[in-house]
Amino acid sequence: MSDRSNPSSGSITDQLNICFYGAGSMAEAIVRGLINTAVAKPDQISMINRSSQERIEFLHNTYGVRAASDAQTKEKLLQEASILVLAMKPKDAGEALKALGPLLRDDQLIISVIAGLSINTIHALLGRTQPVARTMPNTSSSIGLGATGIAFSSEVSEEHSQQVLSIFKAVGLVSVIPEEQMDILTGISGSGPAYIYYMMEAMIAGGIEGGLSAEQARELTVQTVLGAANMMIQTGEDPASLRKAITSPNGSTQAALEVFEGAGFTETVKAAVRRCAERSREMGAAVEEALS
Repeated sequence: MSDRSNPSSGSITDQLNICFYGAGSMAEAIVRGLINTAVAKPDQISMINRSSQERIEFLHNTYGVRAASDAQTKEKLLQEASILVLAMKPKDAGEALKALGPLLRDDQLIISVIAGLSINTIHALLGRTQPVARTMPNTSSSIGLGATGIAFSSEVSEEHSQQVLSIFKAVGLVSVIPEEQMDILTGISGSGPAYIYYMMEAMIAGGIEGGLSAEQARELTVQTVLGAANMMIQTGEDPASLRKAITSPNGSTQAALEVFEGAGFTETVKAAVRRCAERSREMGAAVEEALS
């Protein structure tokens, strides 16, 4: 299930509060989205991390969220939270989750943005079968144009699932998937922005080699990619139809596409997606082995 609906159509009620356990760039992106779309108010959000007082102060001053660095206040925020977002680095997850488990109430919802960490492993580390939403956002979430895959544990209620959807709609599109599809989703949307940037690098380089200035090549490439994506959104047409509409027989576009075809473009991209998914599984297994 995918949802491209207005992110501000859902909100976190005033009685709920969200604690981000980990305060890196992805946590900040989600917080920015929640506040900018009025899904949650700054005083409903708290952020804690392991050691960086400077980072916590920056987030508090920038977004008005509650923040803590001392152990006693951290524990209080974790215990009071309605929703806990696990956003620490994978290497820190084992110790953090083992200490977190005894502090939890049965009704607290856990949202994980930790790459590679399965729901079963989260339960094992917590020492309890807490309601868990495992998510895979991408970096475009930082500008509100992310794509997030979400898998729910069986303990997640309908109310909980709607809360999770509201949070991630604040930073883009969401797709609810079975957990076993999380790796292939990583191959498409999790790592996908890098594939597009890689092609844009090559287009810019080609433009410069052809005589355009670096600025011209960049601006034209960015606008071309932006326009192509919006054409798909606004027309609802599939990419093959849009491609054919601008490919005249024996024209320049066809000549370019024949170069791609000769280089095995489609099969190369599909192979890259498969390898990304495979590597995601490998990394997840390594994380879980290290934490076991």
